[in-house]
Amino acid sequence: MNKNIIILQHIDIETPGYILDLMKKDKFNLTTIELDEGEKIPSNLDQFDGMFCMGGPMDTWMEKEYPWLIEEKKKIREFVVDLEKPYLGFCLGCQLLGEVVGGDVVKSIPPEIGILDINMNDGYSTDKLFGEFNSIIKALQWHSYEVQNLESNTNVTLLGSSPTTKYQIFKYKNHAYGIQFHIEIKDNTVSQWACVPEYESALEDSLGKGALKKFDKVAKDNMDAMNFNAENLYNNFKKIL
Repeated sequence: MNKNIIILQHIDIETPGYILDLMKKDKFNLTTIELDEGEKIPSNLDQFDGMFCMGGPMDTWMEKEYPWLIEEKKKIREFVVDLEKPYLGFCLGCQLLGEVVGGDVVKSIPPEIGILDINMNDGYSTDKLFGEFNSIIKALQWHSYEVQNLESNTNVTLLGSSPTTKYQIFKYKNHAYGIQFHIEIKDNTVSQWACVPEYESALEDSLGKGALKKFDKVAKDNMDAMNFNAENLYNNFKKIL
């Protein structure tokens, strides 16, 4: 299955993780654009079968500090709205999709950090990507902002929510998905991300000093189930490429 995938990254440690391993195993042609290091998104997006857009320590509205966000949003719009090609956005990538299709990105009250429950919505079982998921899943959350106000776009379907965040999983038409949590994590993800100052301070603000060790343990305890869901998502995503 010789597919061309473009991966938009905003910090080098936030890769597609476990899903990246699966894509390499399938010998996909992967083009990674490290936007925070000044790499540019190719002008011809038609050459790619799918797009992954990852998380990062910046926020969608920080266009002055990170001017490349302006071009990134244009390219996501072209890929998702104009070309109607498959897209998976995680955390920041979810929020960028939400903004592109008419939503607002606002502060999460409270921030969501930890291994928390996602409740799948009525009707999710017919979805091409998430239809085989359990009705409640455990997911790693690490965000202080979220997407809201997508109700006016009739092409958006809400698939899953957490108790405090409505748009945990949504799709635009049947090809572009925003996933607010981190389904792509691996065993070393939490300890790696805790080295990023913005992530560390958010973690300690939410869960207290010394929270990392406990968070890491809970993540590892749930890793098999989260990797199973990631593999399920990936196998279904391949079908729409």
